[in-house]
Amino acid sequence: MTAAAPPVPPGACPPPPGPVPAPVTAPAARPLTPVSRVLTLCLHALLLGLLVLAAGRAVADSAPRAGWVIGACVLLAAVYAAGVRAPVVHRSPRAGAVWLAGLGAAWAGLLAVSPDGLWIAFPLYFLELHLLRLRWGVAAVAVTACAAIGGFLAHSSAATPGAFLGPLLGGAVAVATVLGYQALYRESERRRELIEELITTRAELAAAERSAGILAERERLAREIHDTLAQGLSSIQLLLRAAERALPEGAPALPHIAQAREAAQENLAEARRFVRALTPPDLEHGSLAAALERLCAGVPGPRVRFSLSGRPRVLPTPYEVALLRIAQSALANVVRHARAGRAEITLTFMDASVTLDIVDDGHGFDPSSAASGSGDGGFGLPAMRSRAETLGGLFTVESDPGQGTAVAVTLPLPLEPLDAMDPVEAP
Repeated sequence: MTAAAPPVPPGACPPPPGPVPAPVTAPAARPLTPVSRVLTLCLHALLLGLLVLAAGRAVADSAPRAGWVIGACVLLAAVYAAGVRAPVVHRSPRAGAVWLAGLGAAWAGLLAVSPDGLWIAFPLYFLELHLLRLRWGVAAVAVTACAAIGGFLAHSSAATPGAFLGPLLGGAVAVATVLGYQALYRESERRRELIEELITTRAELAAAERSAGILAERERLAREIHDTLAQGLSSIQLLLRAAERALPEGAPALPHIAQAREAAQENLAEARRFVRALTPPDLEHGSLAAALERLCAGVPGPRVRFSLSGRPRVLPTPYEVALLRIAQSALANVVRHARAGRAEITLTFMDASVTLDIVDDGHGFDPSSAASGSGDGGFGLPAMRSRAETLGGLFTVESDPGQGTAVAVTLPLPLEPLDAMDPVEAP
């Protein structure tokens, strides 16, 4: 059974007002809203006003027990104020129940000496519903209503319907008001949590987009440097070597050609250092297979297994980057859309090609609708296909609704990794 009301800070409670929080197992309280604070103050003012009214009526009517009425009102106000101000009452449900019992005893004393004590039952209803668990709170409200009816009958010889209906209807209204407020409060809390989650997710998404943009720019620069500067400097070296072989020994231009070739060699080495520095962090501390294995281990949700087939080869950096990015994108789709329980990544090295397979047992989809952009995630697959086809590879997707998904990319292997190609040395 959950608590009858959400937690509140010391000395206050959410509307309908009541100064007592839920059991300490509830989530930590947050500061009251202005509406909650006003309604809490209204409860304090209501109880104090009713006590002043009961004491004033006793004095104005010159009741025989006016002194006792005033004393009972002062005692009840003191017990109430002590419970509101005592921190232990707001931390311990047991201490709160003891305080409520003392408050009930003081109210019973007032009810015994004045019929006007009946009015105090209404604020007590809210206190009991907020202090006790729901079943015990409703039972306490019923007992309080019966005590109010009995006290009124003890001071009046005539039993009227109002004597019964007033306390009972007041208790029913209090129960309905508290239950309705609790439903609204829970709905408000769910919305608040949703908004906080949305804000957090938006910040994480912005950070992920910045990181992805940085990585994409690094990859682009590495690819451009490799495909333009590095290859151009390599070609320059080859041409200079050919010029050296074509010139006779002792030709005046030979020293200049040798210096130009050395400068080209140094700049080629520097360009390759730039390419290595711009390599994605996942590939900086190991091979592609190690990066894929780390990727599988860090996927939240489905169990992902990595397997390696064939004899591993050193791949060009653009190949490793493309295969790693395709694997990351495919696993992201598995986590976000497939609702899979298991997935497997297989990296296969063959004589003339390397193949990456990503298979899951999720819900599957219609590849034709995703390719046409009519699905709800139509960008990931075209981006993966573009990466594969840029390197002359083949990208395929096999899936059916309810049958899981298989993504495969095959890249042809060059005779020698591009990053390892040096100018041919002269014989």
